[in-house]
Amino acid sequence: MPDAVTEVPDYSVLFMPHSEVRCRRCQGHLGHVFDDGPVPTGLRYCMNGPALVFAEEPAAGKP
Repeated sequence: MPDAVTEVPDYSVLFMPHSEVRCRRCQGHLGHVFDDGPVPTGLRYCMNGPALVFAEEPAAGKP
């Protein structure tokens, strides 16, 4: 879903700048994103488990 989240700069930890990830609709806290991640983006997402919904993929050949 494009534009489903928004990022807000968070300076609460001086030595580790990061952004808070929020739901664009309700502003609910979803987690954080840091700029010390792997290539190619350099981003590391630390999302809260309750903010995630896991869906099972359909078996091959079944809709």
